[in-house]
Amino acid sequence: MDWKKRIAVDPEVCHGTACIADTRIMVSVILDNLAEGLGLEEILAAYPSLTADDIHAAVAYGAG
Repeated sequence: MDWKKRIAVDPEVCHGTACIADTRIMVSVILDNLAEGLGLEEILAAYPSLTADDIHAAVAYGAG
């Protein structure tokens, strides 16, 4: 997974916090949801603009 294509860090968006590109959904929010035990489908339902690849990219970014 090349997370660099899906994760953006822009000082003008969410104070420079890592977000899914073209959204204001922070990587930390996705990782927090996963840590709380939410599954992929639950996160996708809560954030309809996300894709499964976005979630995988957030995990890869967090692991890096």
